[in-house]
Amino acid sequence: MIRVLVVEDQRALAGALEIAIDAQPDLICVGAVGTVENAVSLTTMRSPDVVLMDIHLPDVDGIEGTRRIKASHPDVRVLILTGDASPDLFAAAAAAGASGFLAKDSKFPDILKVIRAPVDKNILMVEGEPLKALLQDPSAPPHGGRESWAGLTARELEVLNLMGEGLDPRAIAGRLVVSLHTARGHVKNVMMKLGAHSQLEAVVVATRTGLLPGLRKPG
Repeated sequence: MIRVLVVEDQRALAGALEIAIDAQPDLICVGAVGTVENAVSLTTMRSPDVVLMDIHLPDVDGIEGTRRIKASHPDVRVLILTGDASPDLFAAAAAAGASGFLAKDSKFPDILKVIRAPVDKNILMVEGEPLKALLQDPSAPPHGGRESWAGLTARELEVLNLMGEGLDPRAIAGRLVVSLHTARGHVKNVMMKLGAHSQLEAVVVATRTGLLPGLRKPG
């Protein structure tokens, strides 16, 4: 069973998410709360695998909530629920440790699909076509500029593009026909060279600086 905590102060949405999650044979909602304070407390008490985190909450925002949960429970995957995202918000959420983003108007099957994604703290997940362009920064240098590629080898650039497709190290290993150890090494090097703490943050940085032309929705 995948244990899910919903952090959403709109009671109707929180209730609908709770019902949708509990109706699945492989998912269970361990709680639905409306504040970060309660979310942190319940994360400690009920050990969720995934936290669905709203951005706009009455005590502190979901980015700070993500940071607090990841600080004490680094293996929990936090998925950001957002209705009005921006490139800066994505970058901040990724830096805080978020594993993915979901539009608030996503269909329940799409939300459930992302919740069920392989449990990997670095996996990139984005659902909702409108989210594809939100990481693109108009001020970023054009894709393919020589300065943008500095420091990354050809293989690392290939790995970075696969990260941009939402592939985790195991899937990258399969795509490139290399060992999982080798794939993890490439991902680690990409993250280090981009100054990122997670695969998602690396893709955010790469997209905003022109290394990637934009996020591609996982197929």
